[in-house]
Parts: sequence; C-alpha cells; structure tokens
Amino acid sequence: MKYVDEFRDPDKARALVHEIESLAQQLDITRQRPLQLMEFCGGHTHTIFRYGIEQMLPDSIELVHGPGCPVCVLPMGRVDDCVALAERPNVIFTTFGDAMRVPGSRKSLLQAKADGADIRMVYSPLDALDLANNNPDKEVIFFALGFETTMPSTALTVLQAEQDNINNFSLFCNHITTVPTIKAILDSPDMQIDGFLAPGHVSMVVGERPFDFVAETYEKPIVVTGFEPLDILQSIWMLLKQLKENRHDVENQYARIVPADGNAAGLDALSKVFELREFFEWRGLGSIDHSGVKMRDDYAQYDAERKFSVPNLKIADPKSCQCGEVLKGTIRPWECKVFGTQCTTETPMGALMVSTEGACAAYYNFGNLDELLNKRNQKSQLSAASA
Repeated sequence: MKYVDEFRDPDKARALVHEIESLAQQLDITRQRPLQLMEFCGGHTHTIFRYGIEQMLPDSIELVHGPGCPVCVLPMGRVDDCVALAERPNVIFTTFGDAMRVPGSRKSLLQAKADGADIRMVYSPLDALDLANNNPDKEVIFFALGFETTMPSTALTVLQAEQDNINNFSLFCNHITTVPTIKAILDSPDMQIDGFLAPGHVSMVVGERPFDFVAETYEKPIVVTGFEPLDILQSIWMLLKQLKENRHDVENQYARIVPADGNAAGLDALSKVFELREFFEWRGLGSIDHSGVKMRDDYAQYDAERKFSVPNLKIADPKSCQCGEVLKGTIRPWECKVFGTQCTTETPMGALMVSTEGACAAYYNFGNLDELLNKRNQKSQLSAASA
C-alpha cells in the first residue's frame, strides 16, 4: 500500500476485525479475564479513539493505555524548573506547543508568558538555534523533551551550535528512554499485560532489537506498530496469533518505516551528545533508573542545568488528580474522580488532559462523555454498596 487512504480501508478493517474475533474466541477457552494489550505510545491511543478501534474489538480484548506521552509523564517540578528558567532576565525560552499548558505548582509556561516571560513556541530545536543566532544579546534555552524519536534532532542541533560557534544556546534536557519504562511496567507487582504494541516512531530510531528483552526475559509478545487504523488492527491480530501459538517474539508490523537496526546516523548523533542519567523522575511512575538522558561533559556549555541555577524541586501532583494511576494502566481515564468535570481540555488539572497524545484528552475529545461519566457513577455506586 502506498497512500494513506489504503490504511483506512473499511473492508480491510472489517476483515481484520473478523480474524481478531476468531482468534479471541479460541483464546477465551482458557482465559478467566479480558486479554490486556498495552499500546505504549500516545499516538496509538489517539488513533484507537479517533477511529473507534476499541469499539470494534470483542469484549474479551482490553486495550491498556501506556505512558508513552513525554509531555504527560513530565513531573510538576520539572515544569516549575522551566518557568524559573523562562523568567530569568535576558532569556528567550523555547518549547513545543504541547508543553505550554502543562500545569506547574505555581503556573504553566503559558501563564508565565502572559506574565511577561519571553516564551516562544517552535517547531524544531533548529528554530531555537536560529533565534540564538539572531539574538546574540539573549540566552536562548530550548526545552528538549521526548523519547528517542526526538533525541537525534536535538543532538544534531547541539552539534550544529558547536560547529557554528553559537554560545548563547542551551538545552533544558528532559529526554526520556523507552526500554527502562517498559521494564518498570513489567516489574510492577500488579502487572497483567499480555502483550505490547511497541512505539513505531521510537523504533524508527532505535530499531527492533531493544525490545528483545520483553520477549526473551518476560516472555511477552510485542509488535512494533504503525499509526494508521489498519496498522493497529493488524498488530493486534499479530499479538493474538502469537498468544494462540504460545510464542513470545518481537515482530515488526511497521517494516515500511522501521529497520531492524534503527537509524545509524541518528543513534550516532545522540550517543555523541547524551549519556544516561542515573535515574529520572516520572509523573505517576516515580523514579526509574536510567530512564532519562543528560548532556555529556563535552557539551556542558550547552546544558541549561549547568549554565543556570535550576530549583530542581520534587512537587507532588494534586491529590484529586489520578494521572499516575492512568499512566500505570491501573485505571481508565474516565475512572479518575475529576475527569470531565473539574478536569477538561479547557481547564486541565493534569498533563494527560493537556497533551494531544494524552489518554485523558483522547477519551474526552473522541469518547462519549455522558456515557463515560455514567459508567464512572455506576462504578462508584457499586463500590459504595459493596463497602
């Protein structure tokens, strides 16, 4: 297939759903609970809801939404650090648009901009480097975030800054890594995931091999997955086929984009500029070893955390906000006490409602809000009655 419409063909979708139903019926013979498949990436979550994929699946299959949204897992303290950097004199703070509205303990970047801080949305780190080149009397800081997908572009920008001798440019580095996060989920004592849809964009950079441990050590099937509706459905079918055959392999549904060994040039750039942190704090998941990167000593002059004073405080989320439970897959977004009432896309309390890849935003924008709130109320009434 060559064109996007072909990946949204209703007839092919119906055929895949029929095959999924057939496999699910065979698997149900030995299963006392729904089959739980986790899509790690927020882009997958939005495809699932935008095209109603969850409603197409049999009741015996349950999709669990993972923590694969880098904006969503950003702890509140790091947002406060962004605001502190942005409010420094003679600083131009640059960021992708998704991060502008994520709440900190005092304010968001958007509120800091309204209060007078020079904060600008950019489409790439190179835009921020251009600002630094054109404003030599200002310090330009780029809010670097994202999984391995965006790391190479950030690393190449730092290498470009070094080559052009631009010294008023730096990163506030919040890049995070995929593999330790999946491992943390698999090590969770209440983990019931039967298979994984691996993130396609991350895999485009790192390849298939980093996910071998999921199949080899944890004996769970995993499929590298694209982002169109037929990609998702085919990957679910591939996972069910593995489970039926008692296999646990790494398979690549997204082979049209993802090479087995990843992108050599991108991996080389990020290995030159970044090294693993000892640990990194995640919203809702806590501290995960080696789950983030920092600037190597050779590039310390481009590291905003070394160049400027950063508060680096740990701030707990509001108690009423249950982003952490959603990120771990222990509750659905609609089960959160404030979903759809106090927390909406217009008045978000948590990052999962802010980001375009957030699970809560997907449910809110593409789900039936009245039906979801009724389900929450019914569940609450049943819990109260049983207590």
